[in-house]
Amino acid sequence: MKTNSVQTCKRCLYNTSHPLGLVLDTEGICSGCRVHEEKDQLDWDERWDHLENLIKPYRGRDSRYYDCVVPVSGAGDSFFIVHLVKERLGLNPLLVTYNRYYNTPLGIRNLTQLRRRFNCDLLIQSVNPVSVKKIIRTTLQELGSFHWPALAGQTVFPVQTAVSHQIPLVIWGAHQGIEQVGMFSHLNEVEMTRRHRKDHDLMGYEADDLLSTFNTLTEGDIWQYRYPVESELESVGVRGIYLGNFVRWDPLAQHLKMVKDCGYRSAKVTRTFDVFDHIDDWHYMGLHDYIKQAKQGFGKVLDHACREIRHGRISRPAALSIVSRYQREAPEHSEMLFQWLGIHQSGLKYILQKHSQPNPTSDSNTHHLETLPDLRDIGFESNDTLERNQDKRMIVIGKGYPDQD
Repeated sequence: MKTNSVQTCKRCLYNTSHPLGLVLDTEGICSGCRVHEEKDQLDWDERWDHLENLIKPYRGRDSRYYDCVVPVSGAGDSFFIVHLVKERLGLNPLLVTYNRYYNTPLGIRNLTQLRRRFNCDLLIQSVNPVSVKKIIRTTLQELGSFHWPALAGQTVFPVQTAVSHQIPLVIWGAHQGIEQVGMFSHLNEVEMTRRHRKDHDLMGYEADDLLSTFNTLTEGDIWQYRYPVESELESVGVRGIYLGNFVRWDPLAQHLKMVKDCGYRSAKVTRTFDVFDHIDDWHYMGLHDYIKQAKQGFGKVLDHACREIRHGRISRPAALSIVSRYQREAPEHSEMLFQWLGIHQSGLKYILQKHSQPNPTSDSNTHHLETLPDLRDIGFESNDTLERNQDKRMIVIGKGYPDQD
């Protein structure tokens, strides 16, 4: 379909202005929906057998050594990933997490439960907060995002750990480009790359690009975010595989299983109905998502709604109403971030004016009055709160309390 105008998928709510790149076929169905169809077409038992054969060379016989590196957090798919890696594949993983400094009490609780439930070692990276704040203040003004160091850290620390500990295999969950826009087929078995990280996760800026572009930062601020050079990766043989290529990825079903079997806890957050995805971060579904919507024309709730349409749990008209409802919500907890950064909230108006883009013409941006479905009936019901004991402070990091739930 050759057209210069923005076109919206007839099945989900994504349109052709999606920042990851998305195309429609002659029937008006987007590449993301078409690749999602593979979830009901592929032989997943065969895919799992293929994964088992793939990881055989990495499985050690000595429990004193790690078989792989697994990035985790106090939310998202971490519990399910570790469940697959340790309990189904039988690997001995080294868990790693990058400290974003926006930790909620519930996120710390979940991270503690994760390593306790699966009996894993956990390595935490906390970059000094002075440099983190400098980077955030710079990227917020220049790129319209305060999340760059979080995205950079959580995508590079696992790879750095693989090199420093000489563990060649890094295991990630699902590939965002596959799940959202059908950038690849599951059968392509794409792996983690420096290029994809730079272009899509980091908005086109690696650590050294910040130095050459913005004169506010120094070598001492950015060096811990550098991706290892090719010679280092090759000397260890580092590769990063995505479990979503070998498992029928369904976040809701997976989260419900982890709540039931492994003690994962959920919570209501602002600007979306999903109670599982970003509950470890005070600001991802707050100010970060608010700025994202201003820049891209849609917030994270549209990602969640498209996912649920594709899995057949909500209708397209209902999803339109859901997105319209949640994208109008104001961000919460922003004052904590501004206080931590030492900047005034009045600067947000300037940031939004500088980086906002006109909303593409799309029926996902219009107001819909259809009655919202009861999302609790689908499975989106929280069993905890972000605050836990009404503590609304950002937690730097914590080991948690081993004898408390």
